[in-house]
Amino acid sequence: MNEGRKEIIRALVVLTGLVFLVKLFFIQILDDRYAQLADSNSILKEIEYPFRGLIYDRNGKLLVYNSPEYDLLIVRKEIGNFDSAAFCKIFDLTREELRLKFKELRARKEYSPVKPTLFIRQLSNYDFAKIQEHIDEFPGFYIQPRTTRAYTTHSLANALGYVSEISKTQLENDSTKIYRQGDYIGQSGIEAQYEHVLRGKRGVRFKLRNVSGIEKGSFKNGEFDTLSVPGNDLITTIDLDLQEYGEQLLKGKVGSLVAIEPSTGEILSMISGPSYDPTLLTGRKFSSNFMLVSSDTTKPLFTRPLMAMYPPGSIFKIVQTLIGLQEGVLRPDTRFPCDRSVVNCHNHPNPCDLHMAVQYSCNPYFHQAFRRIINQNKSPNTFIDSRIGLENWHSYVTRFGLGQPLGVDLPSEKGGQMPTSTLYNRIYGEGRWKFSTIYSLAIGQGEMLITPVQMANLAAIMANKGYYFTPHLVKEILGSEQQPVVTKHETGIKPEYFAFVQDAMSDAIYGTAQRAVIPGIELCGKTGTAQNPHGYDHSVFMAFAPKDNPKIAIAVYVENAGWGGRAAASIASLMIERYLTGEVKRLALQEYVMKGDFLDKVTQTPSTE
Repeated sequence: MNEGRKEIIRALVVLTGLVFLVKLFFIQILDDRYAQLADSNSILKEIEYPFRGLIYDRNGKLLVYNSPEYDLLIVRKEIGNFDSAAFCKIFDLTREELRLKFKELRARKEYSPVKPTLFIRQLSNYDFAKIQEHIDEFPGFYIQPRTTRAYTTHSLANALGYVSEISKTQLENDSTKIYRQGDYIGQSGIEAQYEHVLRGKRGVRFKLRNVSGIEKGSFKNGEFDTLSVPGNDLITTIDLDLQEYGEQLLKGKVGSLVAIEPSTGEILSMISGPSYDPTLLTGRKFSSNFMLVSSDTTKPLFTRPLMAMYPPGSIFKIVQTLIGLQEGVLRPDTRFPCDRSVVNCHNHPNPCDLHMAVQYSCNPYFHQAFRRIINQNKSPNTFIDSRIGLENWHSYVTRFGLGQPLGVDLPSEKGGQMPTSTLYNRIYGEGRWKFSTIYSLAIGQGEMLITPVQMANLAAIMANKGYYFTPHLVKEILGSEQQPVVTKHETGIKPEYFAFVQDAMSDAIYGTAQRAVIPGIELCGKTGTAQNPHGYDHSVFMAFAPKDNPKIAIAVYVENAGWGGRAAASIASLMIERYLTGEVKRLALQEYVMKGDFLDKVTQTPSTE
C-alpha cells in the first residue's frame, strides 16, 4: 500500500515538473509577451512626425515651409532626485508654473506614469540649444523632434490658413483613426482643404536605454522602426507679387479683392481686409496670439472673399441686360426714359438705349427692363405672372454661379442669396407679392446677396463671353496622381450678347469710373454702389482686361467708401496695371488709394451706379 502511494507521489512530481517545463518552454520560446514587458522598461518609443507638404505660388516662390521645433516629454515614474530649481532655471519657468504643469499633467485623460506624455510643447531651436546639454541631468524627460509651419511672406494669411493641435472634438469625429492626441491638423484655408495630401504619414522608432534612461541605440537594429512619409507639396495659382501689392492697397480698409485668370479659373489674388500676419499663428505663442487675433473686432480671421455676403449694386445690371437680351424682351435699340420719379438717377443722355443704360448705369432704365423680364403675360393674374417670371429669372442667375457656392477649393464658402418665390411667399404670403414688391432687385439691391468671389467670377464670365471655370487656388499637387478637378460651366446665353455688353462696359469706364482708365490697355468694367443703412455706402467694381484676349478678371469691394468709381475702381485698375505691365506708373492714383481719404470724408450723393 505504501509502495502504491510512493508511485502516485512520484508520478505527481514528474507530472508537475513536466507542466512547469512546458510552461517555461512556451514563455521563453513561443510567447514573447513577457519579453516585451521586460523590454518595455528599457525601450523608448519615439514618434517620427512627417514633414508637412510645402506650398508654392504659381511662379515657384516658396510660401510655406517647415521649421524645426521640439516637445519635452515626461515619463513620470522614471523621475528621480528631481532638482526643481535647476529645471526652472534651464527651462525659464517659475516654481508656480512648474507646479501647474505637473497638476495639468495628472489631469490629462491620456496621462500614464509609465508612458511618455507631453510636458512642454513647441520649444524653438534657440530653446533646444539651451537645454540639450542638460537634458541628461533630468531622468524621465525626453526630447521629441517635430516641425511647425513657417512663412516667407506676411501676406495671404486667410487663403493659406493655419495649423494647430487637433481638438478633442476633431479627434472624436476622426473616422479615419489617423490622428492621435497632440497631432497637428490644418484648421482653415488651404491647410484645412488639402490636409489629406499635406499631412504625410507618421513613423516610429524604438530606442534602447539603460537604467539611467540614457539612449543606447536602436532596438534590434531598427527591425521594428517605420519611416515617416512626407506630405505632398502644392503649387498654388497665387501670384505672390500681385497678392502683396493688393494687400498694400487694401491696408487700413475693410473689404476684399479677388482676381481670376478667366481662361483657367485660377485665382491670382485673394485678399481679405483686415487680415493678420500668418507668422502669429505658429510656434509656442500660438494660443496667446490666437486669442488676440480672434478677439479683434475687425474680424481678421473672417475670410471676406468667400464668406462676406453683400448686395451687388449696379454691377448686377450686366446680368439683367444679358437675361433680357436672351429672353427677347430687350434689344440693343430698346429705349426707356430716365424717369427719376420711379427711382433716383444722375445726369446723362435721356432717353437711353441699352448700350447707354449700361454705360451710364441708368437706374430707371433697369427698373423698366426688369419689369419686362418678370412680367411677360404668362398669366392674366399679375401675382402668378410675377411668380412665373421670378422663377424663370432665378433659373438664369444660377447659371452665373450665383445663389450657391461656386465650389472654390477652400472651406466655409458661402453661396449668397438669389431670391426665389419660396422666399417671398414666406415673407409676404403666397399670392401676395408682385413686381412692385421686388423691383429693387433690378439694380442689385433688396434681398439679393453675393460674395466677392462670385463678383470676380462674374467678371470672368464676361471676359469668356458666357462660361467660367470653377475658381480654384491649387494648381498642382506634386508627386500625386490625384490632381484638382476644374469644371467648365456654361451660362447658356448667346456669345453675341456678351460681345454687346463688353462694348458697353468698355465705354462705361469713361462714364462712371474714369479713375480706372489705364493708358494703352482697353479695360471693360462696371461700377456699383451698394446701399448701406448703417453708414456710408459700399464701393464696388468689377472688370477684366485686356478686352481682346483677357488675362485678368477682378472684383473689388470696399466697405463704407462711397461710390464704386472711387475706391474700388481705383484699386482694381492699379492691380490690373501691375499684373499686365509688371509696374505701376500712375503713382498719384496709387498714393490716393493708399492714403484712403475716401473712407473718412465721403460727400454723399445719390447711389446712381
